[in-house]
Amino acid sequence: MEDLLECKNLTKQYGNALPALQNVSLSIKTKGIFALLGRNGAGKTTLIRILATELKQSSGSASINGMDTSNDAKKIREQIAVMPQEARLVPWLTPRQTIYSYLLYRGFSRSEAASKVAGALARLELGKYENTLNRHLSGGVKRRVLLTMILATEAKILFVDEPTTGLDPVIRADLWGKLNELKKTHFIFLTTHYLEEAERLADMIGILENGKLLGLGTLDQLRSIVKYQYSIRIMQGTTPDIETRIGEVIKSADGSTQIFTTETDAEEISKKLVREKKRFSIYPISLEDIFYYLVRKPIEEDTIHNPIGKNGVHED
Repeated sequence: MEDLLECKNLTKQYGNALPALQNVSLSIKTKGIFALLGRNGAGKTTLIRILATELKQSSGSASINGMDTSNDAKKIREQIAVMPQEARLVPWLTPRQTIYSYLLYRGFSRSEAASKVAGALARLELGKYENTLNRHLSGGVKRRVLLTMILATEAKILFVDEPTTGLDPVIRADLWGKLNELKKTHFIFLTTHYLEEAERLADMIGILENGKLLGLGTLDQLRSIVKYQYSIRIMQGTTPDIETRIGEVIKSADGSTQIFTTETDAEEISKKLVREKKRFSIYPISLEDIFYYLVRKPIEEDTIHNPIGKNGVHED
């Protein structure tokens, strides 16, 4: 049987509030990196907690490699490791002590735990920090220690919830490199609200909004959802009069205009804009465009790289 992570009509309801997850269905291979992309509050953490057997769904089902998250929770926990978004290091411990203690908690003997710590520290290049108190470590090193902690368990399925939130771009890029190496030997279920992170790391991408799965597939497969090959952005301050035979125009409150269109129309529009000496950019549809197209409203300024339609409104 093929190794798959599957959800069927997965729903989670908290009291009388709107569902945190609404009939989420997906089926993905448990290899490489799967990135679940969504804004804060989209339901990403709820989904990861259900899959990691930390939370019960209200209805529907979920399974990992044939093991049901409700009925086979103990078996699943033996094969996974989780790095929660809110995870924090104990400040008065060192990285070595932190990882050793976690392995004991996971059920390893003292000798097994001791033998695994050194290898895990070396793999993520943390040897020089192993005896430094956690409170003296930088934010980026702390996140690497947390990643090393779950890696030391030798679990082949890793759930990593927003691992780079709050990190500066240089440290974030360094952690991306580590995750890219790990995906050669592990399946990583990654949640993020950084579009660039999902585009750079993921083999498969899911887009979640208000608890609903809006898109699922490779980047090329997601492009087919939009149905247009090109995006043209006309800078603010211009007053373009553009008509497209096939496409969609989104005007933003900042004065810029985003056009999703076909290759033929893109060529004609760009020629017209050049003749009129308008400032614009043209490029193949990106994940950023796909996300904005599906969600139909702007995402928070700190969640994306080069936001399109920032503070914008969609005009039908």
